[in-house]
Amino acid sequence: MRTESELAGIDQTRVGEWLADHVPGLVGPVKFTLVAGGRSNLTYRVTDAAGGVYALRRPPTGGVLSTAHDMGREWGFLAAMAPTEVPVPQPLAFCADVEVTGAQFYVMAFVDGLVLADAEAGLKLAPEARAAAGRNLIAVLIRLHALDPAEVGLADIVRSTGYVERQLRRWHKQVHLSGAIDLALLDEVHDLLAARVPPQSNGIVHGDYRPGNMAFDPDGQVLAVFDWELATSGDPLADLGYLVSTWAESGEELGFGLSPSTAPGFPSRDELVASYARSSGRDVSNLPYFVAFNRWRSACILAGVNARYQAGVMANDGYQAVARSRAEQSSQLVESARDALRAGQIG
Repeated sequence: MRTESELAGIDQTRVGEWLADHVPGLVGPVKFTLVAGGRSNLTYRVTDAAGGVYALRRPPTGGVLSTAHDMGREWGFLAAMAPTEVPVPQPLAFCADVEVTGAQFYVMAFVDGLVLADAEAGLKLAPEARAAAGRNLIAVLIRLHALDPAEVGLADIVRSTGYVERQLRRWHKQVHLSGAIDLALLDEVHDLLAARVPPQSNGIVHGDYRPGNMAFDPDGQVLAVFDWELATSGDPLADLGYLVSTWAESGEELGFGLSPSTAPGFPSRDELVASYARSSGRDVSNLPYFVAFNRWRSACILAGVNARYQAGVMANDGYQAVARSRAEQSSQLVESARDALRAGQIG
């Protein structure tokens, strides 16, 4: 973590004053520290004079592409989830005034739990808790997918066009704007995916649903789901496909080191899918398409993350070399998706 005086993206005096005026119970002055882990938007731990702890989210300090890093949209999803059975941090305040610190931001309660961001974190759970964590993350996903967007106040995010078509357009455009190591490969897989889009249903899609975006208690219970930046309406299988595409098993590197699931005791990919299908009642026969799609989309996202780190707009949290390495590694997963699509194994 950087020291308080070095924090990028935070005008500490103005933000502190705004927080004291808008967050009930907060006692100034406050201290800020950058929380490592978020690779798209920036997250800060805020500690007030009474020892209260909060979390603040804002966009990167530069390299923001059109339609990306929308704090108002992320806040809207968080606020919509708060009254439901999907666990999220309590939303506290949203600042639309970019004059306060150069961008919109929001503040939520700080959830203190174990974030299962990698294999090392997975080992911190007892083996029986690892099995429970797998069951619980599927249970929460099913609860999310059972929600009607309109009934929770998200009617304005429902689109008449399909989720996959929108996502293919968005990420194809953005990966060209961000720059990527192998645009020819990404273009080829984009075209193969576009030619094989399956029929889609509609619901709420988190867009980045994995254990690294959740806090767990020591028993494997999900305390909160974070990072709603990519949430939208679409086919729920997109979330399951993403989870499966990053759920590495022993000896694999599918998750770029971001999955806890290589630790003994976590369920396998097949067990996750079977649990989801059984408990949700959904048809998962098109899941291979969504796995291939998410490998391509992840490569596009990693290219953008890498571009922002190389440009120095991510507050210098020591991740720059890792961002470059993961962008390079992502081409291997895209190649596997391409080969399966070419062979007619998908679609």
